[in-house]
Amino acid sequence: MALSKADLRGVLSGISGILVTPYDDNGDLAPAKLNPIIDRALAAGVHFPVVNGNTGEFYALTTDEAITMAKSVTEMLDGRAPMLAGIGRGVRDACALAKASAEAGAEALMIHQPPDPFVAPRGVVDYIKRIADASGGLPMMLYLRNDTIGTKAISDLCAIEGVAGVKWATPNAMKLSEAINACDPDIVWVGGLAETWAPAFYAVGARGFTSGLINVWPERSMAIHAALEGGDYAKARQLIHDMAAFEEVRAEEMNGTNVTGVKAALKLLGDDCGATRPPSAWPLTDTQHEKLVGFMRQNNLVK
Repeated sequence: MALSKADLRGVLSGISGILVTPYDDNGDLAPAKLNPIIDRALAAGVHFPVVNGNTGEFYALTTDEAITMAKSVTEMLDGRAPMLAGIGRGVRDACALAKASAEAGAEALMIHQPPDPFVAPRGVVDYIKRIADASGGLPMMLYLRNDTIGTKAISDLCAIEGVAGVKWATPNAMKLSEAINACDPDIVWVGGLAETWAPAFYAVGARGFTSGLINVWPERSMAIHAALEGGDYAKARQLIHDMAAFEEVRAEEMNGTNVTGVKAALKLLGDDCGATRPPSAWPLTDTQHEKLVGFMRQNNLVK
């Protein structure tokens, strides 16, 4: 059953757990490999999983594969937590995916910012409205990776009926502050650059954050969230500092090892989810792999 906008606002202030997309040895979807990962995340208290996000290699999937992932994750969750489904690409593919995700049981949608080279801010308004109609009116979180569209355009997007939150994924806390002040105070602004940027975004009014770490070490994500919610920024910074090596590996090669680092860590845990698809880097270099293993051992994630 779909969440109301009010319910979604409450959920968004938690952790958006961006799930990987597992593949088999032939590079085909293998959704069942997510079972232990989802179980581990929910047992730790992660608030809601997100399927078809960027850690899920959304742009490497076909629309049919993205639909399969939305259906599969809904079945694996079996009502234990609300699920957000990532939506994007050309408007017709996006509408087809929104409709299928709603039918599969997604409670809300995360709308990827269109990467088309010719994007008009008012065109994005129409794009989001069409997706909302196709989904039957599911509430939405917008995914903002480029804030150069300006505060006025962001305000227009947030005024669309059904928009409950914004995943802010640009390293500009001052523009985030401007956007928060320009929009409906009921909009939830979610830190979209994972744990590392969460304290800075919290300081200007964001709540909750996205995380790929939850695939590997959800307990650490939850501890950071608890520290920030309690206003203990010093503790949050220390917890984040102790996972710096993991995020450093993911940020290399123009962030091209972002998902690679997560999948390599999962393989070390015994939860092999396959390789990443090009243009993501695979595998890690020897130096990157050694750094990742050191991080996992230092934090007692592997022996």
